[in-house]
Amino acid sequence: MKKLLFVSLVPVIVVILAQCASMPEKWPTHERMAEDRMLVIQRRIGDGLKTGALTPNQAQVLLAKLEDIRRDYSLLRDRPSSRDEWERLLNRLDVLENETDRALAHPTRIETMRVEDRIITLQRRIDHGRVTGRLTRAQGREFQLRLDAIRSDFFRLTEDRFFTQEEREDISRRLDLLERDLSRLW
Repeated sequence: MKKLLFVSLVPVIVVILAQCASMPEKWPTHERMAEDRMLVIQRRIGDGLKTGALTPNQAQVLLAKLEDIRRDYSLLRDRPSSRDEWERLLNRLDVLENETDRALAHPTRIETMRVEDRIITLQRRIDHGRVTGRLTRAQGREFQLRLDAIRSDFFRLTEDRFFTQEEREDISRRLDLLERDLSRLW
């Protein structure tokens, strides 16, 4: 009788343990990974907005998507969940991260216009300095050559495409140096 009872209880115990193993649970590594990635994405969006690589509208759209993911993250974190649910959340973060990368890699036309405006402003300052005599002939020629080199590089970079973040930073840095050198003279 004891053998019969033991043989009948073993399958019941196995079924109960199998159900317990497949029940939702906490996934702390997935939680930390999702949290870290959300922080990185948010920081990159903020940096892109600060540097001008993203327009306010682009940043707002990306942040709205991130906030939607963050709400789902809070729901998953607060209750036992399956691994598949966490995997779907991480996949959504992958998609948002790729979208953010694409937006940062291709600055908007507005950024291109800002560089063009700076070039035009510097050209006017150089011309004004030559006309008023604030710049000597040699200084005017030196500043004009530097501005022409920057302008040439800028148009070459933006001829058929938007320029990358690194290229934009290089052009911007060179324009800053030229502006600073002009400001030293007057």
